[in-house]
Amino acid sequence: RKLSEIEMSMLPHPSPPLLGGSSHSNPLLWRGQGEAVFQYYLDNYHPAYLAQKAELKKARQAEEKIRHSLIEVMVMKDLDQPRATFILNRGQYDAPMKDKQVFPAVPASVLPLGSYPKNRLGLAQWLFDEKNPLTARVYVNRLWLMMFGRGLVNTVEDFGNQGALPSHPELLDWLAVKMKESNWDIKKMLKLMAMSATYQQSSKIDPKIQEKDSENIWLAHAPNQRLTGEMMRDNILATSGLLVRKIGGQSVKPYQPDGIFEITTSGRGVVAYEQGHGEDLYRRSLYTFWKRTVPPPAMITFDGAERNICVVKRQSTNTPLQSLVLLNDPQVMEAARVFAEKVMQKEKDTAKRLIYAFRSATSRMPTDKEIEVLKNLYDKEVANFKRNPQNAKALISIGEYKVNTTFNSAELAAMSVVASTIFNMSEAVVKG
Repeated sequence: RKLSEIEMSMLPHPSPPLLGGSSHSNPLLWRGQGEAVFQYYLDNYHPAYLAQKAELKKARQAEEKIRHSLIEVMVMKDLDQPRATFILNRGQYDAPMKDKQVFPAVPASVLPLGSYPKNRLGLAQWLFDEKNPLTARVYVNRLWLMMFGRGLVNTVEDFGNQGALPSHPELLDWLAVKMKESNWDIKKMLKLMAMSATYQQSSKIDPKIQEKDSENIWLAHAPNQRLTGEMMRDNILATSGLLVRKIGGQSVKPYQPDGIFEITTSGRGVVAYEQGHGEDLYRRSLYTFWKRTVPPPAMITFDGAERNICVVKRQSTNTPLQSLVLLNDPQVMEAARVFAEKVMQKEKDTAKRLIYAFRSATSRMPTDKEIEVLKNLYDKEVANFKRNPQNAKALISIGEYKVNTTFNSAELAAMSVVASTIFNMSEAVVKG
């Protein structure tokens, strides 16, 4: 609290000479300061005043607690008088062409702005006007890209005259109308696409058709595309049974290599990565904490957008680092071990365990040859881990999820290796 004048005058004195409490009292020191002395008395000695002051402090603390718990959101406000805007001479910010002023407008060829206000609210109303054909077409095209790996308009980021023409214009029109009629229900549209005969056809590629249509523009087979980094992680966690399906909440910090935040920080914001624990490690990738200058390395390895700029269409690469993540990332290794425990609890026979594991991760039955390969791998790893029990213990100890000690450590470690191998098969990481 703020010190009173009396208290500030006493600071140099080791023993405050006041109110008769000291043999060093000097009445002349306080002459003419009756109001200040009275305030000092209230602040330090008056019981009722002190009690009321304590109550006031509690009330203010409660008020601050409520105030700090509220989420503040930055908002923008239009100027009362809009600022004049001009075309810039050769794009130079300091060279406006005073004879070429521009005003808020929309492409009239799409839909005139009409009576809507010429501001952000008017733009939002224009975008979702019942007569606007553009918004729904753009959005369903992005949903088609998500499902089929290629938009009906291939340039999903550009619907202007520099963009590509739609491969199936009537289908695009129909989907756009369907989107509006469903009240912009995204799940309904995705379900509609997923249940179509086009999506459910085989992804097996006919070489003759491939030669004529290498990009599958005419949709002769189902899409064959790798899952995104987020989908891949969530799919592995879901297969193992670790995925926490709770919706909403704060960002979480799963496993990440040490030191990344520290070597890239500028000293501002979050300067150290404090890994979460418990269910925070297994929440959907949607909730993973993301610092734009230090994005999650596993996500970036699988072509996650860095979020420095808006990205409509992600690139898709194939690099050795991606295999390194799937083979060595603690999240994947832990999931493989938990999945192995799940498999070993479900089935007692080794062959049945391998079939169950393969089918759970790939959504198809394994061939006899695949079972033979996996069985040989399992037998080889069991023998290896029995010779080196410390390696088995190290492998099944990866991650914070509690190990099921009822299983033989060598067998559990061997089945974990098999599970990891299955997680690395193309059927487990490719949608096809």
